[in-house]
Amino acid sequence: MELYYGITVYSTDEILMALLTQVDFDSIEEHEEHFIIYVKSSAFTEEVRIEMDQLLKSHNVEYKIAEIEPQNWNAIWEASFQPVIVGNYCQVRADFHQADPNIKYDLIINPKMAFGTGHHATTYMMIEHMSDIDFTGKKVLDFGCGTGILAILASKSGAAEIDAIDIEHESYLNTQENADINDVDNILSIEGELGAAPSHHYDIILANINRNILQRYATDISGMMNAGSYLLLSGILEEDASQIIHTFTSEDLTPIKQSLKDGWVCISFSKAFRV
Repeated sequence: MELYYGITVYSTDEILMALLTQVDFDSIEEHEEHFIIYVKSSAFTEEVRIEMDQLLKSHNVEYKIAEIEPQNWNAIWEASFQPVIVGNYCQVRADFHQADPNIKYDLIINPKMAFGTGHHATTYMMIEHMSDIDFTGKKVLDFGCGTGILAILASKSGAAEIDAIDIEHESYLNTQENADINDVDNILSIEGELGAAPSHHYDIILANINRNILQRYATDISGMMNAGSYLLLSGILEEDASQIIHTFTSEDLTPIKQSLKDGWVCISFSKAFRV
């Protein structure tokens, strides 16, 4: 199993946290007086180290780096994981927490090495935006599925078929495992880039990824949307929102909702019917 690094940053600045997560980090763990970012050794190149060091020094923030074995990293998650509740719509919990009968959808997520538990502002807002959409009988693509949390919620919300795709092998495996835990059998987990998606026509596309990937695949994403379909995007910093909106409106999509949380933005788009 690949070695991970834990970078402990002695700050609680949400903007700094957001800037750091634009680098290729896997996950983040927040504490009262600091936060820890986890990154694979293969992704923690000298260029990334220098970029991170310059950013933290420019903010006069101290940090330390420690090697973390994957199994220890998982134990940290299990010890610190608390349920995430999004109104009365959805609860995301580990299997050792109790379900809440007053919440519509109960999701059990064991994060392992994959990203996406509902704790991060982007995942939280994606869930909020999903509550506005009727998934009944729809064909859904979860692009950058992580733990599979959004794909699983789509299934529980009535979607007929879900393709969940991610370039990370851990995400591919974790999505399969979490789908089984939640008794969901209509999710196809795929390891690869967007081009590996088996279909080119979706009613709803969910993409909680970073800005660069969203812009790189904007034309492809729009081309995979049916008339009248929806696109939900996050992984976008507040300062980049206007650029993302411009990119996707140029692809004939219309923004219909925008949310802001902890310096991050989530945007929903629709694709018009052709007359």
